[in-house]
Amino acid sequence: MAEAALTRGRTLLVVTRVVVTVHAVAILGQPVFAGRYLIGDYGMLAMHELGANIVSTVALVQLVPAALYWWRGGVQWPFWASLLLAGGETAQYFAGQAGALDLHIPLGVALVAIALGTLFGIWRTGARR
Repeated sequence: MAEAALTRGRTLLVVTRVVVTVHAVAILGQPVFAGRYLIGDYGMLAMHELGANIVSTVALVQLVPAALYWWRGGVQWPFWASLLLAGGETAQYFAGQAGALDLHIPLGVALVAIALGTLFGIWRTGARR
């Protein structure tokens, strides 16, 4: 019985790691698309918008395995980091839609940093077990 619970916890950790990794890769594309747009490649604005939709969706998906991992006895910080990212990315999305670049750009920098911190942290979580 304890072995089955341990296996479920490990499986949830692996799923959380995969989703966090996908999220980090997706969010790292956003500054590239924005930068290309700012240097005159105007088609990249559509890619930046598509990227925002993907990043926001993955952020919401990420909440599920992080919450389940915590519920199954894992550490709780991935859930709180995921919630912070989801909330921040929602604000980021609406700031971008409103053209509020004075908020959109620094918030984007912060979100990339948080996503990378979450990525590095989740791959270290459970390493000692």
